[in-house]
Amino acid sequence: MQGDTTLKHKTERPDRPPAFASAEEVARLAGVSRSAVSRAFTPGASISKDTRAKVEAAAEELGYHVNHLARGLMRRKTGIVCLVVADIDTPYLSRLLEHLSRLFQEAGKAVMILNAGRASGNVDAALRQTLNYRADATIVLSGTPYRSIAQSCLDSGQQLVLLNRDDHLPGTVNLAVDNAKAARTAATLFLQAGYRRLALVSSDLRTPSLLARREHFLKACGENGLGVRIWEGGATAYESGLRAGMELMTSDDPPDAVFAVTDLLACGVMDAVRRRFHRRIPEDVGLIGFDDIEQAGWASYDLTTFSQPVTQIASWTVRLVADGSDMGQGADHVFEAPLVWRSSVRASA
Repeated sequence: MQGDTTLKHKTERPDRPPAFASAEEVARLAGVSRSAVSRAFTPGASISKDTRAKVEAAAEELGYHVNHLARGLMRRKTGIVCLVVADIDTPYLSRLLEHLSRLFQEAGKAVMILNAGRASGNVDAALRQTLNYRADATIVLSGTPYRSIAQSCLDSGQQLVLLNRDDHLPGTVNLAVDNAKAARTAATLFLQAGYRRLALVSSDLRTPSLLARREHFLKACGENGLGVRIWEGGATAYESGLRAGMELMTSDDPPDAVFAVTDLLACGVMDAVRRRFHRRIPEDVGLIGFDDIEQAGWASYDLTTFSQPVTQIASWTVRLVADGSDMGQGADHVFEAPLVWRSSVRASA
């Protein structure tokens, strides 16, 4: 009967678990062609409401799901986006990872997270995995890939986005934070507040971002005739900051202001200054960090810092990958890291 949406009797279904139902079985149960099943699950395809209703009801009863991966391979697009990240447990990167993965999923992408750990070669190993899975795009959140493997990704047709890296391969997109402006601002704030014995605390992880903060802070201080004590060592972690604070405060000429290149380091320095040496912040020692992690806003720290524009970076990246704009020629975009003023630096003198 025309327009009849009644399904065939259930005894005609195959005696297999619903998870193994095929498109052909859905077509038989719905009483339609195999191509009608395909059109029913293809956005924008031409199909009548009655036929779509039959197909959807049959698919629901059989537990059928479209194999998007198989479809994507036929079209040379899998819908897979890989996020390569090292030091995944750091607050800034975990927050960025959460935003990116959620927004990509909302955009209909399948997200694969590849944890590169802390070994230098792991980023390249992760990128090789993206080739095995035919990812449409890969976002490198941390770690610097070798040019050769990055070029292999580009040659395979992948979109490749590098965050806060200093690689500039043709065809890649480089997204970065304005570390230079933030570091110079930190130096200016200390000088305006009357601090004169300055120190810089960093880790031994020499990423482009950390190096840029270091370089431009030192340069700004030098332009104003001030020397800076430098402490570098260990992981980019709270424990390294705590050790830095202990060693700086036991030196012959302890600093009266410290720029830590991340908030985790800054929190460690602050605890050493206040709890081990009973010095006041900001009266005795001023302190500025970078990242604006959740802990920086806690009342026990109330740290002046520069905010990583996580929401902007994630939204920009997802739009870029979703529509592929400018990816063929490569593109760069620099985001400002706005100052978040709190109580760890005293007011201008």
